[in-house]
Amino acid sequence: MTSLTATKRSTQRARGEPGGRRTVDRGAWFLVLPALIPILVLSVGPLLYGILLAFTDAQSGRTRATQWIGTLNFQDLLHDTLFWESFRIGLVWAVGVTVPQFLLALGLALLLNQDLRLRWLARALAIVPWAMPEVVVGVMWRLVYNADAGVLNETLSDLGLGDGHDWLSGLSTALPAVIVVGVWAGMPQTTVALLAGLQNTPRELHEAAAMDGAGAWRRFRTVTWPALRPVALSITALNFIWNFNSFALVYVLTSGGPGGRTRLPMLFAYEEAFRYGQFGYAAAMGCVMVAVISVLLAVFLAGRLKGGDET
Repeated sequence: MTSLTATKRSTQRARGEPGGRRTVDRGAWFLVLPALIPILVLSVGPLLYGILLAFTDAQSGRTRATQWIGTLNFQDLLHDTLFWESFRIGLVWAVGVTVPQFLLALGLALLLNQDLRLRWLARALAIVPWAMPEVVVGVMWRLVYNADAGVLNETLSDLGLGDGHDWLSGLSTALPAVIVVGVWAGMPQTTVALLAGLQNTPRELHEAAAMDGAGAWRRFRTVTWPALRPVALSITALNFIWNFNSFALVYVLTSGGPGGRTRLPMLFAYEEAFRYGQFGYAAAMGCVMVAVISVLLAVFLAGRLKGGDET
């Protein structure tokens, strides 16, 4: 009887039936744990703690215990015009960086996908901005934009196009100047992703379309873009998230100035938490940012995926 039961269990394991599935599941969880534990500790844990903190009156330098205040922080946020202005600036920044970033990266990826001389060197140089820390990029571009001896002003002066202009301190030029830096710094990873998608496109399809008399634009529209659409969708969504959550680059360039013209939501939350000590209020800002961006991305991805299904 015992041997019959053992034989039945071994047969169930071999077939993947419920009797043997439990052992397989335990083995799978054991293999996943090394990657799952850091995610839970470093990502999920702080996220849940931040959500909990948003419903409290946590402040720095207090002698009494933190108290639960419910949705009071969120009610105050509804009437905080400075926060919603920073949110608007954040959306302008995210869109203003993501769109040119994608278009320029697409053109560069198409160029680097051609059979060019020294193509390996061009590809290596294209990812140099990606290899540089954001703080270094910010310091370098501050020198470029310097009003007295910056490269940009010196070049414009030599061309007779104007005298020294303080690009990062002007109310009308600060945000566009920072957007240019964001596009330059973030374009390499988009180029690499699009170039990988282009190289996965079968060359035979291009050759067949060319034999049918299709021009360059028609080959791009009917062959290249359909194959590249999933990569483009993914990298655009990721870029939007990364750009909206930018902190170090803008902090080094302008610290949110002048007059709050470049104060992104992350900068606003940082000031509330570490300059004014309002940890609970800053956590509520973070929750609102996560919720709104999640909704915007869900609408964007749903529309793009629906459009892809119809085509």
